[in-house]
Amino acid sequence: MIRQRAKYHLGQVVRHRKHPFRGVVFDVDPQFSNTDEWYEAIPEESRPKKQQPFYHLLAENDQSFYVAYVSEQNLVADYSGEPVDHPDIPDLFGAFHDGSYELHFQMN
Repeated sequence: MIRQRAKYHLGQVVRHRKHPFRGVVFDVDPQFSNTDEWYEAIPEESRPKKQQPFYHLLAENDQSFYVAYVSEQNLVADYSGEPVDHPDIPDLFGAFHDGSYELHFQMN
């Protein structure tokens, strides 16, 4: 079994390396855990390796809000100090401080 350590944490604001969106991490898979159809829809030259953490994000861009599933290699920490305005953030997170949101729940 491959053991992966996630670089980003729940509540942290991140941005995509190549595409113009940012988001808040609300879940992490230690390695790819989506469908083969989803993976194969990514152009082969852009497909990330599956053996790395993948992040579920409450994401935003200039036009909309959505949920994104992104490999660790395609994310960077967002140091803008700006909150993300996704409408679902209050359901999962509390106040925004220093680039992260406080969790509303305790982890096991």
